[in-house]
Amino acid sequence: MPDILTDLRPDGVAVVTISHPERKNACTQAMWQALGKTFTALASDPTARAVILTGAGDTFCAGADISEFKTARNNAAAAASYSADVDAAETAIHDMPKPVIAAIRGPAIGGGCGLALACDFRLGDERTRMGIPAARLSVVYSLKETQMLAEVVGPRNAKRVLYSGDYFDADGAKRLGMLDEIVEDPMAAAVAYASHIAERAPLSVRGAKLAINAIAAGAIADVAKQYEALRAQAADSHDYAEGQKAFMEKRKPSFQGR
Repeated sequence: MPDILTDLRPDGVAVVTISHPERKNACTQAMWQALGKTFTALASDPTARAVILTGAGDTFCAGADISEFKTARNNAAAAASYSADVDAAETAIHDMPKPVIAAIRGPAIGGGCGLALACDFRLGDERTRMGIPAARLSVVYSLKETQMLAEVVGPRNAKRVLYSGDYFDADGAKRLGMLDEIVEDPMAAAVAYASHIAERAPLSVRGAKLAINAIAAGAIADVAKQYEALRAQAADSHDYAEGQKAFMEKRKPSFQGR
């Protein structure tokens, strides 16, 4: 059965796997809903400090499972409901207060590309292909997904991606900014990077993500109070005292996220 699997490692790295390999990890509506719930839960789990999103087998995600469109998107109302679930899943990834790394083996197409773009970093392999075929299907890409695409690749390249509906190989995706790195083993590279980030002060990382996302979206005023409250929390935190103490003692700090 298709599913969204979660494995929380002892080092604080959570691995979320899209598991529908017989359909190249294409997501059903239930899977979009499960992704949203999974990332919402991880956002409030203090033991999870960084998250990796990947796909089972040799494909990241082929997008939406079109085989269910005759029932799940058979009219405007159903299509709107379906799109809302996709947006909710991608927003839960994009807005969660912890770093998310996409480990992309093979294709990340359509909604799969959207999921990757919602992450903070994208690591692919030589087989990676990325693209959004909305213009091939007479689909108007959602405003939220378009915003996330433009944040990652810039307005000019976002137009190139959406106007053409083309698929880009790993090198092309990297040139556009959709991929950060091309590596031999995306999962191993993602685990190494996520583990490295998980060692850092969670409040500092959370503040950085909140600020940078707000700057990219032109929404600094919307998060100003939340950001200043987080800065005050960090200044009074156990971790702030621990960081100074560890520095003076020339040892690795043990951050607790409080």
